[in-house]
Amino acid sequence: MASHIGRRKFLATLGGAAAAWPLTARAQQAAMPVIGFLSSRSPIRCFIVALVLSLSGWNAHAQAKEPVDLLLALAADVSRSIDADKFKLQREGYAAAFSDPRVVNAIASGLHRRIAVCFIEWSDPGSQRLVIDWTLIEDLGTAKQFGDQLLELPRSFAHSTSISGGIDFALAQFARAPFDAKRRTIDVSGDGNNNSVRDVRLARDEVVAAGVTVNGLVILTDARFSWSSEHTNPPGGLEKYYREDVIGGPGAFVLVAKDFNSFGNLLIRKLIAEIALIGPRGEILPR
Repeated sequence: MASHIGRRKFLATLGGAAAAWPLTARAQQAAMPVIGFLSSRSPIRCFIVALVLSLSGWNAHAQAKEPVDLLLALAADVSRSIDADKFKLQREGYAAAFSDPRVVNAIASGLHRRIAVCFIEWSDPGSQRLVIDWTLIEDLGTAKQFGDQLLELPRSFAHSTSISGGIDFALAQFARAPFDAKRRTIDVSGDGNNNSVRDVRLARDEVVAAGVTVNGLVILTDARFSWSSEHTNPPGGLEKYYREDVIGGPGAFVLVAKDFNSFGNLLIRKLIAEIALIGPRGEILPR
């Protein structure tokens, strides 16, 4: 009798493992070790692995992500209007800003004393690239390493300007981040308005609805030297455009780089504002 009950319990366990297979084991099949000589597609192998997973309660998606104070996606414009000087300005500016002691101190002032950053370059609707994947920054060493890597990598694109495409791509990166934070921010830097496909306001509104803040860093272009002044100098000015159409969320702000000398200091102010929630004018930003 006891043997009969034990067999029934075992069969019930096998049934549970089989039911769990579509939701657990199949999703992890590519990462599973080969058991003996069985093919990776063998039903027997899949069933055995499903049973092991079910009995152990193991699930890769249930593993806790490392907590950080901020997930920051830096989304840099590399469209045609970003010439070699502007491109260098952005890359070198971010590299120097992260190594600035004031920024490092702001990171160290948080609850977890670390943030995670990724760097994205974007141009037209089909041109977005994750230049540097999510990277933990917690001290001067990790900050400098991030900046050095940024300086070494080549430019990604030089096409039309889809700010909406850049924002959409940046939003998707949060779901795959190996870190967890209560605050998530997309930082868009660029020198022109959205001139390709989807309305940037729709992208911005979707991001804000997801609980993500979008900040802006505008790089001004002298209309006398611009080959596309309507793009780099839209009616009312690029700052007004970013303020009304691009940024959004609690404490969202726009900073304006009027020349090369101001860009580096603006980046430092911007990063401190995003990390420590102390605004560009010294105000306390909402969480």
